[in-house]
Amino acid sequence: MTAPCPHFSQIQTRAPNTDGCEECVKLGDSWVHLRVCLSCGHVGCCDDSRNKHASKHFAATGHPVIRSKEPGETWGWCYVDKKMRDPV
Repeated sequence: MTAPCPHFSQIQTRAPNTDGCEECVKLGDSWVHLRVCLSCGHVGCCDDSRNKHASKHFAATGHPVIRSKEPGETWGWCYVDKKMRDPV
């Protein structure tokens, strides 16, 4: 990350609400990768997935920071400032 993002200092440790994308599970659909909202623990699918539920969650709630839920990945992403941080 080249410049500080104030949203990363506001994140809270949140356990994921589910093991899979909450909306895809309800729809009986699949996903590519999972993301966890660091404001509320919502689990959504990435933008490479058909439904893009993590981005839709940000659009609906304004919760700015997500992290990868993929094994071995430690990065986070701020939707507002379009900045990445590793590790989160």
